[in-house]
Amino acid sequence: MDTINPEFSELFAQLGLPDDAESIDKFITTHSPLDPDTKLVDAPFWTDSQRKFLKDAYNEDADQWIMLIDQLNVILHSEK
Repeated sequence: MDTINPEFSELFAQLGLPDDAESIDKFITTHSPLDPDTKLVDAPFWTDSQRKFLKDAYNEDADQWIMLIDQLNVILHSEK
């Protein structure tokens, strides 16, 4: 998938997920598209700790993560 930002590997590593390009592509393919009414943090595939990280990143306005999380949100809500 050409739309993958190389920095996604850092986000996936932070989430405790495999962070190589193939694994990221597989994650996105497996979990998209999300229902338009489902917030990224409410997606059923996150663990409690992953969900907490995503929420905390927004609550703390963590600049290093917000842009990547927003990009992942857009990709997961996009039609394949």
